[in-house]
Amino acid sequence: MPESGQPLRQPQSCGELFRVFTLLALQGFGGVLAVAQHELVERQRWLTRDEFLEMLSVGQVLPGPNVVNISLMIGDRFFGWRGAASALAGMLAAPLVLMLALAMLYGRFADDPRVSGALRGMGAVSAGLVLAMAWKLVGGLKKNPLGLTACLAIGALTVGLVVGMRWPLAWVLAGLGPLAIGLAWWKLRP
Repeated sequence: MPESGQPLRQPQSCGELFRVFTLLALQGFGGVLAVAQHELVERQRWLTRDEFLEMLSVGQVLPGPNVVNISLMIGDRFFGWRGAASALAGMLAAPLVLMLALAMLYGRFADDPRVSGALRGMGAVSAGLVLAMAWKLVGGLKKNPLGLTACLAIGALTVGLVVGMRWPLAWVLAGLGPLAIGLAWWKLRP
């Protein structure tokens, strides 16, 4: 049962998956993940916060955008490959059309200083959305086998290496990923 006390529900059809993921994709410019957590856990009640956090963890280590990976996992969970295709189409169809239109507009007005100022402002909003989602999900780390302290330490080390030391994210994941998996395996062993 989710944190709200209301029972989880399932989407009624592949069409509902498509509709929800289309609306979700159109709400999140640069920060779909925060919107996805709110929509899938709190509004639709298809997942608990912990399930969302688990899917996000898996989605982050797979190639491709996290939220696209999550949409595939949710679609597959409820309707198999048809659900995965419906959720994926919902995540990508409308944004693709919108981005093609915006790319044509940008090509025409890229030299306007107001356009570059607006893009810088959107970058700040996107960063804020990512931080807000992280703040909401940090409570779920208490149930992680590593514990909150170890999770925060690994997260801080990751940020330090990528942002502070400017190491490539792939190297950091290749190094810290097996370390975190090994620690979790050690904690979970009988």
